[in-house]
Amino acid sequence: MGEHYGVAVTARPARTPASPPVDVVAASLRDELAAARARGGTVRVLDVGGGSGAWAVPLAVQGCEVTVVDSSANALAVLRSRARDAGVDAAVHALQADVDALAAVTDGVQADLVLGHGLLEYVDDPAAAVHSLATATAPGGALSLLVAGRYAAVLARVVSGRVGDARRMLADPAGRWGAADQLLRRMDTAELTALVEQEPSLALERVQGHRVLADLIPESAADAGTPADVAALEELASTTPPLRDLASRIHVLARRA
Repeated sequence: MGEHYGVAVTARPARTPASPPVDVVAASLRDELAAARARGGTVRVLDVGGGSGAWAVPLAVQGCEVTVVDSSANALAVLRSRARDAGVDAAVHALQADVDALAAVTDGVQADLVLGHGLLEYVDDPAAAVHSLATATAPGGALSLLVAGRYAAVLARVVSGRVGDARRMLADPAGRWGAADQLLRRMDTAELTALVEQEPSLALERVQGHRVLADLIPESAADAGTPADVAALEELASTTPPLRDLASRIHVLARRA
């Protein structure tokens, strides 16, 4: 579930380093899992809108017990197949439901880590969705939200020559280019952080951009540096405004009191 927009400012192909640039979201989740393991017991993860398991299956491979809640039966079928292929089908549980039915389908069981990646772009009431996600987070646990960034989408439309779409997305409160837009909204950093901060049970801990600069480095660049250089640049840019705010997706991590 979700939509990915890169800010491609040139027609040249993106650089593919020998090893991929640092994924700041995955790094944040690894840190969170390490802290949860230190508290003892199996780490429970709830992935809401997790679809075919892009995040869930790797987390299960790392030893987590993962429950995926998604409204799409087809996506959940792909999830089960991917989990079997990875040998973690016993650790991955699929439930078909919407976020507003979260408490009912999970029987009120709380998770150490709750993911809402590519979810808020589609729900009717993002504040209610954040509340449901926060309620499903165990005390001391973390909520991870990842949403499509408004400004990256605007820039992507501009460089592809779709200036009218870009203007409409920038002017529209929900960051949409028109009625046929598949997303209900795109957010900027301020909107997302405000949404989290209005939920009284959550304390905002981290705000960062996902895939900020690494995709813009041309493959032919002679002085682009090593993969470690690219990773260091990406990690720094992910938390440096305004570069952070131009990322294709915005990530926040919040703690349940």
